[in-house]
Amino acid sequence: MIAMLNDNITVSLGLRYGQNEAVFSVTTAYQGTTVARCHIYLWRYDDRVVVSDIDGTITKSDVLGHILPIIGNDWAQSGVAQLFTQIQDNGYKMLYLSARAIGQAAITRDYLRSIKQGDVTLPDGPLLLNPTSLMSALHREVIEKKPEEFKIACLRDIQTLFPSNPFYAGYGNKINDVWAYRAVEIAIPRIFTINHKGELRHALTNTFQSSYTSLVELAEFIFPAYKIGCLMSTCADTTDGFNDFEFWRSPVAELPGVAEDDLLKLSNDPPV
Repeated sequence: MIAMLNDNITVSLGLRYGQNEAVFSVTTAYQGTTVARCHIYLWRYDDRVVVSDIDGTITKSDVLGHILPIIGNDWAQSGVAQLFTQIQDNGYKMLYLSARAIGQAAITRDYLRSIKQGDVTLPDGPLLLNPTSLMSALHREVIEKKPEEFKIACLRDIQTLFPSNPFYAGYGNKINDVWAYRAVEIAIPRIFTINHKGELRHALTNTFQSSYTSLVELAEFIFPAYKIGCLMSTCADTTDGFNDFEFWRSPVAELPGVAEDDLLKLSNDPPV
C-alpha cells in the first residue's frame, strides 16, 4: 500500500529547503523497535532537475558497479564529481535514478557519498530505486532488458509534482536511458550517454564525443545559470534556445518523414 501525504500533513512537517531526514519506526513486543530512515527533499516549483543513471553512468560498469563499491574499489567514471558539482553550482538539482532494487538503497547511497575525485564529491540529491525485490529488479534489467519501464513511471510521477516540466538534462549509458528521458520530454541535445571507456556522446549524434572532464569546461554553456522564478516553459525560447551551445552547434540532419524519437527506437547501438 502506498501512503500519500496531503497538503496539511506536508506543511505540518516543517520541511526546510533541500534535504530533510525522515525516520519511520515500528515497535513490537517481541522484536523491539525497527527503524528505517530516508530523506524528503523540498524544492522550488521552478527548480530545474538533471537526472543521472548510476550503474555504467556514474560507475564504469553496469555489473562491476554493483560489486566493487562494496569492497572499496574506486570504480567511478573520471570527472563525474567535478561535472555534476559544476551543474549544481549553476543552480540545477541532481536526481539519481537506478533500476537497482530498493533493498540496495543503503549501499547505493553510501557509495554515492563516498565518491571523491580530488577535493570534490558528488552533489547531494534524491536517490530513486526500484521498489521491488532484488531478483525482480535483476530479471527486469538482465532478462527482460526493460529497465526503462520503471524509470519512465518514476520520472513521470516526479513530473506531476511540478507545474512545468522540471527535467532539463539526462545522463545514462544505454539506449534504454535515452528512451526514458525522451518519455519525459528532455530535449535531445541535453541527453548524454557514456560508455565504460568514459566516452561521452549525444543520444543521436555519434560524431560528438567528449568526456565528463571535458564537459566541465562547457558546463557554463550547456547548463547556464538561470533566473529563479522563470519557468522552463516560458523561458526556454528566450534563454536555452539561444545560448552558445544550442544556437551555434551544428544541427542533426533531418530525414524526411522520420522523427527524432523514431530514430531512437531504430537505434542498433549495443548496450554498453
